[in-house]
Amino acid sequence: MPIPPLPRIVFLDRDSLPWPVRKPSLPHDWQEYPNTRPEQRLERLQGVTVAISNKVVMDRQLLLQLPQLKLIAVAATGVNLIDLDACRELDIAVSNIRHYADTTVAEHTMMLMLALRRNLMAYQQSVQAGEWQQSQQFCLMQHPVQDLAGSTLGIVGKGALGESVARLARAFGMNVLFAERRQARQLRPGYTLFDEVLQRADVLSLHCLLTDDTRHLIGSRELAQMKPGAILINTARGGLVDPAALAQALRQGRIGAAGIDTLETEPPRDGNPLLDTSLDRLIVTPHCAWLGSSALAALSEQLIGNIELFLQGTPRNRVA
Repeated sequence: MPIPPLPRIVFLDRDSLPWPVRKPSLPHDWQEYPNTRPEQRLERLQGVTVAISNKVVMDRQLLLQLPQLKLIAVAATGVNLIDLDACRELDIAVSNIRHYADTTVAEHTMMLMLALRRNLMAYQQSVQAGEWQQSQQFCLMQHPVQDLAGSTLGIVGKGALGESVARLARAFGMNVLFAERRQARQLRPGYTLFDEVLQRADVLSLHCLLTDDTRHLIGSRELAQMKPGAILINTARGGLVDPAALAQALRQGRIGAAGIDTLETEPPRDGNPLLDTSLDRLIVTPHCAWLGSSALAALSEQLIGNIELFLQGTPRNRVA
């Protein structure tokens, strides 16, 4: 009887995960590349059983040319770069990583809220400009400071991340509202109408998936409904927010501030309206909310565990 070949596993963008990754405990052939350009995908995936990808696009045209591919192990939660319909038709399993960043993303979200409500950046700039050293008073007080306690937090997305942020927010004394879907006809228990959340929230935080229905979920119409001093936080997907509309709202003072961790295209080599350094009351962090050390360790272990269980015939975390 011929010996079946070892499963070939290829990590297409190893440098996207800044953490040690152990090899699967099952016999296998392992290959990894720091990054993979679109024109390199087909060659590198020939004869591969398991493809590990974080941000490499896996479209139908590519998948049709990979008859031996059995699993795409996504090294992230989001799977919007994978053609899931094609994977189902071609019997290619897709697994993702879940709940690994519930704590670290929630903490990053609260950091952005605190920094903006308390005007941290403005005070830091004032100190760096020498204003404190020249002050006639013992402190600087020219920038308004607002507490989180007693304010209202609107959350879009009631999954694990949204719930994690809600727990931390309540510990700060915030009143939490979960927004119903934008055009929902029925109001589910525990939810508040989407437009009502926009109007009542002192801070609006996004924690939902990016789909065709949620792309540019926050645009000119939604920003116009928010309080003039409200803060928008996005640590989910950049495409949830219309960047031009947000930049204009900040310039015109239609909302108070924004904290953004993700942009529509990353890295933003061709620019983005939210990278305009003249925008006040805006903090942009470079998609780093997920980088807590405990989160990276959990991601790495879950990624390899997904592959091991699939090869053993007991797959988990399947999205296709």
